[in-house]
Formats: sequence, C-alpha cells, structure tokens
Amino acid sequence: MVLMKATYKKFDLIFKRPSGTSRGVLTTKETWFIILEENGRKGIGECGIFRGLSVDDVPEYEEKLNWVVVNIHKGLDYLLMVLESFPSIQFGLEQAFLSLKAKDDFSLYPSDFTSLEAPIDINGLIWMGDENFMLQQIEEKLKQGFRCIKLKIGAIDFNTELSLLAAIRKKYNKEQIELRVDANGAFSEDTALEKLKQLAVYDIHSIEQPIKQGNIVAMQKLCKNTPLPIALDEELIGVFSVTDKEKLLQIIKPQYIILKPSLVGGFKGSEEWITLANKYNIGWWITSALESNIGLNAIAQWTYMLNNKMPQGLGTGALFTNNFNSPLMVKEGKLRYSKERNWKKNLIENLCI
Repeated sequence: MVLMKATYKKFDLIFKRPSGTSRGVLTTKETWFIILEENGRKGIGECGIFRGLSVDDVPEYEEKLNWVVVNIHKGLDYLLMVLESFPSIQFGLEQAFLSLKAKDDFSLYPSDFTSLEAPIDINGLIWMGDENFMLQQIEEKLKQGFRCIKLKIGAIDFNTELSLLAAIRKKYNKEQIELRVDANGAFSEDTALEKLKQLAVYDIHSIEQPIKQGNIVAMQKLCKNTPLPIALDEELIGVFSVTDKEKLLQIIKPQYIILKPSLVGGFKGSEEWITLANKYNIGWWITSALESNIGLNAIAQWTYMLNNKMPQGLGTGALFTNNFNSPLMVKEGKLRYSKERNWKKNLIENLCI
C-alpha cells in the first residue's frame, strides 16, 4: 500500500471583464488546488480563498498549505479540526478526499444532476457599473431565461440604483422576475433602514448584508424592523463553533442566511449552519464565491443533494477567460451538468506540473 501524497498549486483566474463590487473592481481571482495521490488514484479540491473577504486571508496561508502536505496522512477529520480558522483549505480538502474515493474524479455526489441533467435554478448576477452597463446586463439575463436576478448595489449613486429597479419593475412584476440585491455591507447604520424602505417599494425578495459584518446589535435591530427580508452573508464569516453560530442566529434573527462553502468551512461548516437555520425557521440558499469550475462543480453537486428549491447563486462559471472546461452549463436560468460537455483531459495531471 502506498502512503497518501499531497501537493498544491496556485492558479490565477482572469475575469473576462473587470467586475465591480462595493469593495472595488476585480480583474483576477487567486485560488489554490490540493491534489491527493494514493494507490495510483488522484483527487483534487479547490481552496477558494477570497482576498479581502476570507477570514483565512493571512500571510501564513501558503505555510498552512505546506503543513497540510506534511500532515495529510493524519486523515480528513483531524485536518478539518486543526484547520478551523482556514475554511477555504477545509473545503479544498473535503473535495479532494471525495474526489480520491470517487469512481469519477469529478462526480463527488452522484445524483440526477450528474446523470440525468436535472437542473438547479439559479439567479442571474448583475455586476456593479454605470447605469447603461447594468441595464445591458439585466436585458441579457432576461433574454437568457433567468427569472431571478441579483444586483450588486452600493458602489454607484443610490438614486441611480433605485431608478434601475424602477425600470425593471415597470416592465416585469414580482411574479415575472424575482429581484435580489446585495449591498456587501455598503450602507451605514444610520441610513440603512431608510434605504431598505425605499428598496421595498420595488418588491425586493431580499437584501444581502445591508451593513458591515460585526455590528451585531445594529443588524439585530435592522432585521427586527426591516420592510424587506435580510439575508446574512459576510456576517457568517469567521464564526466557527456550533455554539457561536447558534448564538449569532438567536441574537440577530435574520430572515435568511447565505452559505458560501469556501468562506464558512466547506460542506461540514455549511451543514451546521443549515441545521441551525432549519431549527429557527430561517431560510437559506447556497452561493459560490468565484471559484473555478472545479470548486463550483463540487458546490453544485452538493447543493442539488440538499433539495432546496430556491434559486441558488451558482452562475459564476462563465466569468473567467481561463476557467477549466467542464460539463457545467447555464441554460434558461438553470445550471445543468451536460452529457455533451466533458472535463478537459488530464486536468489533474496538468495542475500537477
């Protein structure tokens, strides 16, 4: 029997066009891959670190990957426990171990999604920019068959953003188009409630993270008085223990939570949040965090198994010029695993170079 071997490789994803958020404009997205080898088999997982957002965006990140390589023989459970403060590495390891054991390297959760092209409803993501750019994106998403649209807001003039929403609602009611907005913490505590009242006029499904994370008392008050549902996103980052997770939900009492496995401890960490959300009657959905198709594939397969019928945030695979060819495809506002498309041959071997 050959002992398990681990290696890792850095990879920079390049955006097709600069993508604006309230934190600035993104042109590249750094990611890391863990490759496992054992008894002639290989497995791969993506550590989708998000600079400026991930709690594990620390100088010793690569040092910790080196530690994983040295200690890989200690097994997944031990590694997940020790790596609590490195959620993106936890997620990469979960994928890699699943991939190593799978009959097909990329079939981590076999289901009707992977075998019968059963679709996952997803939202169409609209990036921040000037009014014409955002309107252009919206029209494209509607033509592509999306019936749920998520707009990044908070970077341009708020009145302009309201006029965009008004233009959409003039043409499409809430039964025709579900509108979600994501402020990424851009609103101040003093003005947030008033802005939520202005947004509510346009039948908004929900708003993600209206104020910055960490202002728990202010967020609790906002969730109590809000005229439209609030979804916690960044607020969940860096909350590790089940006890702390439950305490956060008990205090804030949000209407929804949004789970990005790369940011909250992979599948295991996300499932802890889901269990608590169900306990307190809080809605939830899954979102990718700009991973390559390798990480997105893992998230999509796992998400399908959760049987959540809400539109998920999994439509980011086409954002990059150098993403990996995969069976994932978006059609008519749904994510599918197409039998007509394949993973690039020797993908794992190429990443090992």
